[in-house]
Amino acid sequence: MSEAARRIDAHHHLWDTDARPDAYGWMDGPWADPLRGRFGPDELARAAGPVDTVAVQARTDTEETLELLAIAADPTTPVAAVVGWIDLTAPDPAGRAAALRAAPGGEHLVGVRHFVQDEADPQWLSRPDVTRSLAALAAAGLTYDLLVREPQLPAAVRVAERHPGLSFVLDHLGKPAIGAGAWQPWADTIERLAALPNVSVKLSGLVTEAHWRDWTTARILPYARHALACFGPERTMFGSDWPVCTLAASYDTVVSIADHACAELSDAERDLVFGTTARRVYGF
Repeated sequence: MSEAARRIDAHHHLWDTDARPDAYGWMDGPWADPLRGRFGPDELARAAGPVDTVAVQARTDTEETLELLAIAADPTTPVAAVVGWIDLTAPDPAGRAAALRAAPGGEHLVGVRHFVQDEADPQWLSRPDVTRSLAALAAAGLTYDLLVREPQLPAAVRVAERHPGLSFVLDHLGKPAIGAGAWQPWADTIERLAALPNVSVKLSGLVTEAHWRDWTTARILPYARHALACFGPERTMFGSDWPVCTLAASYDTVVSIADHACAELSDAERDLVFGTTARRVYGF
């Protein structure tokens, strides 16, 4: 990226499992032991260096969102924006969003996310209550991050088609099965999503979709470059997925993989992927 541009990490998390040992139910086995402990803004700053960031929810409660907003309100931290959590199945999503925005740091709330990947119903995004809530997010000027796996990608396409006024961001390229070397139907579905102008994508979470101990950049690049070719730099953004990425790679290594994926881009296009796209899509 050009010397004049400041990198934006559009996807990371913050938590302290020592303070809340039971709050992260998805850390459900010894595999998650490296993720336990404190991963706060100071630790992020040491890992990432000078960078502005988007902190993304990792719990399905508004308490975490309030904590992230308070962190974003502190100008000494890297956090510039927050993608939080609202119960999309509950009444009055607009009121819930307004309450978050009225909280300390609420002006940094830019979007909402839910663990759709963990929902048993692959059509969860098409539920009438969720559909109403997504319309309320659009009216509030918030984005919606899509955290889905391959079985839920078709529903993601349909919901993005039904809500052209809502800006969607596909996290982790939709979690392709990189470790298994699977390509279809993921690749075709990515093309369908990219055909919708209200959808963007994050180059994030890829090392942990590969085999954690024997992944290679060469195995990951086809997936990253396919998404980049489909969406273009103007709708693609870099995200580290720190600290989850540390299960398989360091922060700097994840940046290096994204650099390789963008090797054929111009400086201006790289600035889009590593900063400008995130700032435009999230509006901060």
